[in-house]
Amino acid sequence: MGRPMLAPVAPLGQAASPGRPIGPRYGDRVDDRHAWEQPGAFEVAPGVHRIPLPLPGDALHAVNVYAISDGDQVVMIDGGWAMSQSTELMRAGLAQIGYELSDVREFLVTHLHRDHYTQAVAVRRITGSEVSVGEGERATLTAIHNLTTHPDIARLTEAGASDVAAEMVSWTVSHAIPDRTDWEDPDHWLTNGVDLALQTRTLRVIATPGHTRGHVVFHDRQANALFAGDHVLPHITPSIGVELLRPSSPLRDYLTSLELVRGLPDAQLLPAHGPVTGSVHARIDELLTHHQNRLQTIADAVDAGADTGYAVARAIGWTRRGRKLDELDLFNQVLAINETVAHLIVLVERGWLVRTVLDGVAHFARS
Repeated sequence: MGRPMLAPVAPLGQAASPGRPIGPRYGDRVDDRHAWEQPGAFEVAPGVHRIPLPLPGDALHAVNVYAISDGDQVVMIDGGWAMSQSTELMRAGLAQIGYELSDVREFLVTHLHRDHYTQAVAVRRITGSEVSVGEGERATLTAIHNLTTHPDIARLTEAGASDVAAEMVSWTVSHAIPDRTDWEDPDHWLTNGVDLALQTRTLRVIATPGHTRGHVVFHDRQANALFAGDHVLPHITPSIGVELLRPSSPLRDYLTSLELVRGLPDAQLLPAHGPVTGSVHARIDELLTHHQNRLQTIADAVDAGADTGYAVARAIGWTRRGRKLDELDLFNQVLAINETVAHLIVLVERGWLVRTVLDGVAHFARS
């Protein structure tokens, strides 16, 4: 899952040793779940190279950016996390396919999370390349610059997680206001449905709100490929609504976006995290099934007596290992509680549950 913009961050991790391209010419080896993280430039479609870049700390070690050869220049899908180590690996990956960092004409960014947006802005300061992102992210970018109190504190309190909210308060007090240098405005706001005419191909911008309110994917119909960002990931379920301005029902938005993309012709999945795979449709079907099962699990927890987002999050398992909420670190506890609330809201919308607010805490019960 992509990180939130302003979340606790572990110390900078060490990059993997440089490695040779893995697997077939236009794909990745999928038997090793971490093989995709190795640095380099890997051709995944004609004229398209996947360049994994490191992330600091956390279990998610890398983010894929994609270099599209476009004549004597390059168009990048996503930018990575702004840090010198990542910039140098981007430079090295481009050199492997015959380009320099200064050859990057534009970054087309799928969404505003730090691991996608900030390095695009940082490279722009070096080379003058342009940065584009979906227009749905405009309000969130404004919120980043005006942030005084992290909104998760109020969300956690409403979910009945006052102790976790107190930990968030302590964290925000002990950390200075983050540097917002790399949160400059983009050069262009991308409109849903617009066709971007490159020299070598045309990319259609498709708005896919859910992971963030302004998330977009880029569909290359001619190459039968989807640059999916964090909308569809092959190994993990994308987090929902991880942003400062959380919409009223991010899971509803996400499920609608999945159905929208499912209605397109099937395509090769070029994700931001994980290996390239052959079918967007197959993974979307798995994600839809996962969320349907999760909705049932959460409804069952309410039937068993859990009546707040926090109580439900503590009653169900997390990660593939079924870990308890208390076993997760603060960052992942916040994600888990917010995810739970997103599912509870959908259950209310579908008429399965009713929601009442007492003393500032939302309670849920069977309708």
